[in-house]
Amino acid sequence: MSNQLRFQVVEEAFKKKALEVPTPSERPSEYFGKYVFNRQKMFKYLPAEVYNKMIDVMENGASLDRSIADAVALGMKQWAQDMGATHYTHWFQPLTEGTAEKHDAFVEHDGKGGMMENFDGKLLVQQEPDASSFPNGGIRNTFEARGYSAWDPTSPVFIIDDTLCIPTIFIAYTGEALDYKAPLLRSIRAVTKAAEDVCGYFYKNVKKVQVNLGWEQEYFLVDEGLYSARPDLLMTGRTLMGHESAKNQQMDDHYFGTIPDRVQAFMKDLEIQALELAIPCKTRHNEVAPNQFELAPIFEECNLAVDHNMLLMSLMKRVARNHGFRVLLHEKPFDGINGSGKHNNWSLTASQGEGSTLLHAPGKTPEENLRFVTFIVETLMAVYRHNGLLKASIVSATNAHRLGGNEAPPAIISSFLGKQLTELLDHIELSDKDDLFNLKGKRGMEIDIPQIPDLIIDNTDRNRTSPFAFTGNRFEFRAPGSSANCASAMIALNSAMAEALQNFKQRVDAKIAAGDSKVSAILDVLREDIKTCKPIRFDGNGYSEAWVKEAASRGLDVEKSCPKIIEHYLDDTSVQMFEATKVMNRKELEARNEVKWETYVKTVQIEARVMGDLSMNHIIPVSTHYQSQLIKNVQGMKDVFPEDQANRLSARNMKLIQEIAERTESIEQLVEELTDARRIANRIPSIHERAIAYHDTVCPKMDAIRSEIDHLEMIVEDGLWSLPKYRELLFIR
Repeated sequence: MSNQLRFQVVEEAFKKKALEVPTPSERPSEYFGKYVFNRQKMFKYLPAEVYNKMIDVMENGASLDRSIADAVALGMKQWAQDMGATHYTHWFQPLTEGTAEKHDAFVEHDGKGGMMENFDGKLLVQQEPDASSFPNGGIRNTFEARGYSAWDPTSPVFIIDDTLCIPTIFIAYTGEALDYKAPLLRSIRAVTKAAEDVCGYFYKNVKKVQVNLGWEQEYFLVDEGLYSARPDLLMTGRTLMGHESAKNQQMDDHYFGTIPDRVQAFMKDLEIQALELAIPCKTRHNEVAPNQFELAPIFEECNLAVDHNMLLMSLMKRVARNHGFRVLLHEKPFDGINGSGKHNNWSLTASQGEGSTLLHAPGKTPEENLRFVTFIVETLMAVYRHNGLLKASIVSATNAHRLGGNEAPPAIISSFLGKQLTELLDHIELSDKDDLFNLKGKRGMEIDIPQIPDLIIDNTDRNRTSPFAFTGNRFEFRAPGSSANCASAMIALNSAMAEALQNFKQRVDAKIAAGDSKVSAILDVLREDIKTCKPIRFDGNGYSEAWVKEAASRGLDVEKSCPKIIEHYLDDTSVQMFEATKVMNRKELEARNEVKWETYVKTVQIEARVMGDLSMNHIIPVSTHYQSQLIKNVQGMKDVFPEDQANRLSARNMKLIQEIAERTESIEQLVEELTDARRIANRIPSIHERAIAYHDTVCPKMDAIRSEIDHLEMIVEDGLWSLPKYRELLFIR
């Protein structure tokens, strides 16, 4: 792209007016859920008996009676048609980190040469979407195309444009899960049942425990014209080359700064449409890096929160294009500045009285404080026993670029608790008494400014380098990547927590059966677990090299190779845990690993091909063209000036000519080596070993090529450089 054209693109983006975002006359609470078949709509469109049965299914986990499916489908269809819908689809989450849908119209032959609208319970509850080309990890052969999608009634249906979208699971003909939702629902069932059993020690009447999730979605925006002029962004979602801008995030002026007008218009439009789909958007702000932003909702039930995040990511992409932007959800689209994560704030809530967050302290009574400590310690046990698995649940070829860089947590799973909670656990560990204890709540902080009211300070601070930090009434799993499906991390965490709670209850019950009091039995088991999981607790700087060595000495996983980290899904402890909690069996785990390794290979393979193409067809031609201009300049100098003077005056250009020659030669050699490395890796039969080869041999070549290109970018004439630079991509006008 010429300098003139590049600035023309920027100028057009600058002149492009943001869309006029219609401001609804109602308050957000009045149009919230407009396009969702929520309880209010169900009450209106369903017979009373059917409505009550559906509420029982949604609230109490009752089995869905197929006999009511026709009545539910009839009500749904009537509502959808009243809203202008003409089609329906089973909306599911295959192992692609995205969503899938196949639209069918509400029509059938009427037997009289015409058409009639039709949608019955059979079409609502189950479909056979084929979907043979989705990743399956060898569970199905290509010629065995049959797969089933089945309605998830706990997640409300919704309308997008003219289509009724029905959230579903997706399973193979032989019953194995081929998606994220099925094992997520199983993990939720496992952890809630285990938590309800443990809650019996502390509460008389616990009707239900709910898993809560509040995700924080980080993302970048770039002008669409500039995005289209970067083949690497277009094909891979990140810049494979590009020298950092002289100014990026070092002044800390973008973080929480004034939101640019065009971005504000995009956010407003996005929030209105999200609220209409019942996605409870709450927070928006500038993030640390230029052009980086964040959106966060109110906490929701885990399954619904995952669905809403997947829906929001799709919605973001569509709304952004209407405003002349492209959304980048890649974890590290730009080198040298912060990447984007998706912090998963996870907690458990017991339904007793008005409800109680099981991770909230202090309690009203010593018994409630004991409950709090129990769930904290067992969460730490889950994370300690399966720290490698939790890392495997969030690692990917894209997230690997982010972990350990700038504000992202390191690729070592540890947990930060804060001073007060750390001291409490240490006290319990060392104490041999069975006395219950009180916890300090939030405290006041006096500020010596009369006009400013006193602050209420939380009983824990925050550690931005901790991948799994306790933040007051929840744990914040900060390692998941921005493009990932939240379900991957939640499946692993829920399952590990279910196992920890089951193990805790078995040991406490055994002590009670042996004659110990309930309090004594609980405290004895907690002391054992506090000692056992102590290696996972770390309150220091997770970025330091000293921590890597210390973590290894503690027995924590410090592996950096993405393909090797994924192996933890097939650890004996992982398989036993998933099978014992009935979340996934070995066959499903083996299949998912195959998919993860294959996805890793394909991601790096595409990046390598794009880098080779850009190097040979963009970078080298532009660089040699500039080199030719320099050569002509040197020759002209010799024609005009005496030899000694010409040599002196052209010395800088001669140096540039030589550097360009050396770097382009190096790039050509490295591209050839990159191609050879890919070919060798592609001949490896095992997808596991192939992924390792891509990590060990292909990725380093790409890093070396990038280094040469980024140096060339700094010396080639700006007007000749073919790709928009960071200084243009990272600052919205």
